[in-house]
Amino acid sequence: MNNILLKELKLSSSPLAFAFIVFGLMFLLPGYPILCGAFFVTLGIFQSFQTAREANDIVFSALLPIAKRDVVKGKFIFVCFIEGCGFVLMFISTVVRMTALVDAGPYRVNALMNANFFALGMALIIFGLFNLIFLGGFFKTAYKQGSPFIAYIIAAFAAISVAEALHHFKGLEALNSFGTDYLGLQLAMLAAGSVAFILLTVLSFNKSCDNFEIINL
Repeated sequence: MNNILLKELKLSSSPLAFAFIVFGLMFLLPGYPILCGAFFVTLGIFQSFQTAREANDIVFSALLPIAKRDVVKGKFIFVCFIEGCGFVLMFISTVVRMTALVDAGPYRVNALMNANFFALGMALIIFGLFNLIFLGGFFKTAYKQGSPFIAYIIAAFAAISVAEALHHFKGLEALNSFGTDYLGLQLAMLAAGSVAFILLTVLSFNKSCDNFEIINL
């Protein structure tokens, strides 16, 4: 399996997939919908899939002496690796904002979502939606990417809009807490996002394996 991941990293991936990881640092931006950082990380992955398609990467992978299921597994591991790198930058940015910058003026007057553990949980949900909608949609044909990505864009920005709006409703203000306020609730939201990411990714992986097995390349 390490060889499959190395093949994805060295042969199939686009430099943009790695460059767009830095958008995880958007969690440091005040007055900006920070969850767009998660979307841009996935945009880099999408560009990598486009590059791989033009190089006929799926056919090449299927000709290797590995099971077709392992071809799917390699793509999912690569995607999760990039998402994980982006999430690490988001996590570091969030910890900085929750500690060293907790009293900074630009963050205190920010009308949009603060960087906290709830925001991190929502970022994981966005990554899960990418894995479910785009990856799952891609492996229905192992070629078409436009329609699955458009569907993902709609779902991702709907999730971002809901996340940005929630703390404006009465009784939900704690979702936008500063620093370590309401830490138990924040950690619960992060745990919920983690569970959602795992469930969406596993569901998409199993379905993608089933679909890829019956595709005639």
